[in-house]
Amino acid sequence: MDESGGLEAPLVKRRVSEADFIWFKVAAISGMLAVGLGAYGTHMFKPTNPTNKDVWQTASLYHLVHTVALLAAPLTKRPRVFGGLLTFGLVAFSGSCYIAALYENRSLSLPAPFGGFGFIGAWASLLF
Repeated sequence: MDESGGLEAPLVKRRVSEADFIWFKVAAISGMLAVGLGAYGTHMFKPTNPTNKDVWQTASLYHLVHTVALLAAPLTKRPRVFGGLLTFGLVAFSGSCYIAALYENRSLSLPAPFGGFGFIGAWASLLF
């Protein structure tokens, strides 16, 4: 507690190394792809089966949300673990969903659950 009787949040003091700034570049590339693929999915993607449009939108949502999270990687205790797992999740989950929707072949999304576990692992890594 601080002097006023309220709770004081502990300050995280971690020196960010130059090597950890690579995650900003990864996030920049991923962000460009997320916006571009999201726009393509909204304006140009016309699958024969409308379910594939939903798959594309799900891939796009997870892609954008986890790209924003990737910006925090340099601030985490283990940036390479957090950033690596998020990047793996982006490729395996969003990437395979984009491909499955584009080719209208659900079997191409087999890596998606592994990408989901990558996302979960990244978030869990913040606990330790």
